[in-house]
Amino acid sequence: MSQESAMPPKAGPASPNDPLPIAIHPPVLFELGDVVATPPALRLIEKRGANVLDLLRRHQRCEWDAMCAEDRDANWQAVLSGESRIFSSFDIGKEGDPAVVWVITEWDRSVTTVLLPSCY
Repeated sequence: MSQESAMPPKAGPASPNDPLPIAIHPPVLFELGDVVATPPALRLIEKRGANVLDLLRRHQRCEWDAMCAEDRDANWQAVLSGESRIFSSFDIGKEGDPAVVWVITEWDRSVTTVLLPSCY
């Protein structure tokens, strides 16, 4: 392999006429801190073919469409104020066979826990 091909690509456009790269996903809006998960949650995520990293990204991107308005409003207030916990609920099941996983980031953003409702 040549020295040139081993070098990382330069950031930004190669010339002034090249387009700038754009973000494909929305930005994350808060830090997770240390991430922990309960064994039952990890087993369910694996059994259902889901991905814990995907759930954490969705949590950080505030993907709360499936939650009630009251919980969404509380989460937005927590994100904006930085003074409350942030709670996400994701159904990773199939139609007619729900499988709910919760993701909770503590008020001080020190820890995020992935768990099942039954482990709360």
